[in-house]
Amino acid sequence: MTLAERNRRLGLIAAAFVAAMVGVGFASVPLYRLFCQATGFNGTTQRADAVPETTPVGRIVKVRFDGNVQPDLPWTFRPEQTVERAALGARKMAFFTATNLGSEPITGSAVFNVTPSQAGGYFTKIQCFCFTEQTLKPGETVRMPVIYYVDPKLADDARTSDIDEITLSYTFYRATKGVEKAGRPG
Repeated sequence: MTLAERNRRLGLIAAAFVAAMVGVGFASVPLYRLFCQATGFNGTTQRADAVPETTPVGRIVKVRFDGNVQPDLPWTFRPEQTVERAALGARKMAFFTATNLGSEPITGSAVFNVTPSQAGGYFTKIQCFCFTEQTLKPGETVRMPVIYYVDPKLADDARTSDIDEITLSYTFYRATKGVEKAGRPG
């Protein structure tokens, strides 16, 4: 093999490596999101359409609710009830209240986390305001539900069997995507 052929081969290998790294860079965020959703890693909750057909387990866990807003969002946001007792496997509903203190319609988006993070894989939301952006008119106050259950398998996992309290925390921030519009999305 001549020097020119070796250089060409090395150049092609380097270009393929660069292309692969660019591809991994673009795919890393969605792949990480899928990994977190599948495993509950880092407090990521699960999502379901309904509670599975199982009988709730008699074991009770406390679920604490926390609500925060980023400083640039002129809203108040808080849970209506800060602690709720939930039987493992039972469908539960909690409400949060948000008020737009600003003088214009503002669209917000909520991010969430569950602690301890090991419980994220067992905390399942059926319906949540965090699934979509929320637009509030000036002075508008809305009640926003979260329908959830804690999977009974939490009690069977050695990493989570001693958990008796779970905190579901939300932070609202000003949405950066889309056009802000009056009224909440359907």
